[in-house]
This record gives sequence, C-alpha cells and structure tokens, in this order.
Amino acid sequence: MGTIPLPQITLRYEGPFDFDGMYAAIIDWAKNYGYLWLETSYKHKVPSPKGAELEFLWEMTKNVTEYINYRITFTVHTWDTTEVEVTVDGKKKTLTNSRIHILIEGKLETDWQKRFSGNKLAQKLGGWYEKLMGKNIEGIYWDQLYYRIWNLHALLKKYFDLQSKKYQYKGYLKEN
Repeated sequence: MGTIPLPQITLRYEGPFDFDGMYAAIIDWAKNYGYLWLETSYKHKVPSPKGAELEFLWEMTKNVTEYINYRITFTVHTWDTTEVEVTVDGKKKTLTNSRIHILIEGKLETDWQKRFSGNKLAQKLGGWYEKLMGKNIEGIYWDQLYYRIWNLHALLKKYFDLQSKKYQYKGYLKEN
C-alpha cells in the first residue's frame, strides 16, 4: 500500500570506457532477471571545449507478485564526454572518455495494482494484508531487491575495472 525505498548506491568513474558496452551490460542484466527496461529521460547539453554533458534516467521494473513490484532507477550524469580512439590488441576501438556519476535507487512497491485503494473497507483489508505479509515483505522481497541492486553495482564496478582481481589479504592470513 506504499513504496519502501532502499539505500541509494553511488558509483563514480573518470577515464575511458566503452559506453555502449556498459549500456548493453545493464540491459542484459535487466533481461536476465526479468525486468522491463525503459529510458525515461535523455539530455545532451551543448558541448564545451572539454566535451559534452549528458544526463540519462533509466528505469527497470518487475512485477514480482500480484501485490509486490520492484523498481530500480539509474540516474546517470557525465561531464567532459569525448570520443577517443585507442588500440586494443592491435585493433582500433572507439571509447568514451568522461567523468561519470551513477546513482542507483531501488524501491519496493506494495499494492502496485491499487486493489486495496478506494473505499474504506478495501483500505482496511489492505492494512491487514500488509501486516500479515510484513515479515515476508522485509525478509524475502526487500532483501532480494537489495542484493540484486548490489549485484548490479558489482557488475558495473567490474565493468569499470574498479574491483580487485586478487584476494587482497592473501599471505596475511595463517594457512592451516
């Protein structure tokens, strides 16, 4: 009968990256988990000598049950965006060089079909149903969305090569 927000997750990166590849990775992730993906906003500001400024708003939704809906929102903002040509394994490739800020927000929406809205009896029944489902909403559905968003964050970090490839404490722990 409402919206339950999750903590916001931020990712910042500066340097060259494959923007089309990142875009495709996010869409692929959405398809794999059964989300509907929409680009709700796109702004391209007139480029300065340093490069263009872009703003995107991407939204993923998934109707989990007849009562629960997941919504993941990406707010993407880039500055000083230019195209650069690099050589990777002897082949020329065009990458995007930019400062990028990504804000990922998740929301769990209950009664997304508005079945318990309207008259007072329906609202009262909705309140009872919400109390009955309370532990499942928090313990199952909220947790699932929370960890899916962190999984998506990890995918982006891996994509931007921001995660360690090695076990960072190797050699410090006593081996038995």
